[in-house]
Amino acid sequence: MYDIRHTRLTKWLNNGIPPAQVAEWAGNSVTVLLATYARCVDGQLPDLKRRLEAAGDLPEAEVPGAG
Repeated sequence: MYDIRHTRLTKWLNNGIPPAQVAEWAGNSVTVLLATYARCVDGQLPDLKRRLEAAGDLPEAEVPGAG
């Protein structure tokens, strides 16, 4: 039973459902949820980069040897 629960919570987090919502559905606090699942969250970086670029908030990467 807990394997199904862990799979579902991890899937929701990996699909970008906000942690506060997932915690509410799970009956946990956000702190407990992230302490348990933060290292399981994967695959969101490309989407986050696109969102930051669209908002003009993506920091520019430093080019080694430049400057």
